[in-house]
Amino acid sequence: QVQLVESGGGLVQPGGSLRLSCAASGFTFSSYTMNWYRQAPGKEREFVAGISSTPGSTNYADSVKGRFTISRDNAKKTVYLQMKSLKPEDTAVYYCKYTNWGNRDYWGQGTQVTVSS
Repeated sequence: QVQLVESGGGLVQPGGSLRLSCAASGFTFSSYTMNWYRQAPGKEREFVAGISSTPGSTNYADSVKGRFTISRDNAKKTVYLQMKSLKPEDTAVYYCKYTNWGNRDYWGQGTQVTVSS
């Protein structure tokens, strides 16, 4: 069955960096766009970044452009989110998501990112 497992979250000071990973299984990873979303306390889940299947064009939310970079390794079936210049407002649970051809969404369990001094 489909599994998406995020890792790499944690506590980081403002201005710091983290790299999130999402390991996928149960589907043909290289054929699908992969996305990162986040949800802060009391707020709706929001799109952060997406990367298409090979050759991997990317798009970003305006709030993270120039600070976050999404990438993928199809051989490892993993999508990454490199986050730099982190701000307190980046604090959230980060999720990866893919949508199959039938428009069904699959989500990971999320990984907590806390940006605080």
